Amino acid sequence: MRMHYLAIGLLAATVASSSLTQAAAPALPPAVDTVAPEIAGVVKGGTKVQVIKTGLTTGTEGTIALNDGSGAVLFTNQQGNTVTKIDKDNNFSIFLDKVTGINAITYNPKGQMIGLQRMQDGGKAQIAIIYPKGQEKVLSDNINGQPILNPNDLIGDKKGGVYFTVPGAMPAAVYYITPDGKTVVATTDIDRPNGLTLNRVENILYLASGGEHMRAFDINPDGSLKNGRDFGTYGFMVANAAGVKASGADGLTIDNEGRLYAATNGGIEVFSEQGQNLGVIPLSRKGQNLAFGGPDKKTLYIVGNQAAWKIDMVAAGFKDRVK
Repeated sequence: MRMHYLAIGLLAATVASSSLTQAAAPALPPAVDTVAPEIAGVVKGGTKVQVIKTGLTTGTEGTIALNDGSGAVLFTNQQGNTVTKIDKDNNFSIFLDKVTGINAITYNPKGQMIGLQRMQDGGKAQIAIIYPKGQEKVLSDNINGQPILNPNDLIGDKKGGVYFTVPGAMPAAVYYITPDGKTVVATTDIDRPNGLTLNRVENILYLASGGEHMRAFDINPDGSLKNGRDFGTYGFMVANAAGVKASGADGLTIDNEGRLYAATNGGIEVFSEQGQNLGVIPLSRKGQNLAFGGPDKKTLYIVGNQAAWKIDMVAAGFKDRVK
């Protein structure tokens, strides 16, 4: 696989600098345009990966398409407690504010926006309907009576259920809020679960982890997960200060042909529906989350580390879901 050493060198330098003390936080590398390689059916070689915004609030996450057909996308600012909209002309505006600790968003079949809120100032984390105004409702704020500790990402399914990840010690797991409102363990067969998404027919859940491989699980009729397996191998791993190698895999999305896209330490890694690593689109900073947008859903938007990018793609995002 062709790697783009300038972008990768910048990323590696950023990871290496994490060994510095908290008093001297590592500086982010410059956010600059890069160039995509040729990935057949995905992106034309030489396409610009365009920086469209820098200086964003820390905690840029949660990218999804807005469900109004405008081509706009939304992303979250956890520290800013906001959901921001990017329209097709690259204009940024606040879509929702005062959404405490918002880290990820999805939609249910009723068109209601569901948010994963990592509450601040000692408050409890929760998964809740946050939009439209007047329909707010907490869906889950505990698991078997215990508070949810540092949930990370979520995805809604077409049945009205919601999957979410908890990377920490609850134990680390994927949880499922059933359509009738119960919060249950979907699987604990995962190390450091992070981003997640579903395949097109929603019988497989893909899960980003801290290890060398993307994970995949079959979905039972009750929403629980089985047959956990390595789905694809990441093309770029970085060693942290302790010498532990990690992919940095975070947000996930799929396209209309079922290919899977992951924001990793190497950039945006693209996998076939069979798990073959098709290539990597380089970024000058590490991306954290991504989604297809634009009027024809052929623009890939990425946010992370206080920046936002967009890429004109050959592939189109999956048209039956916002992510």
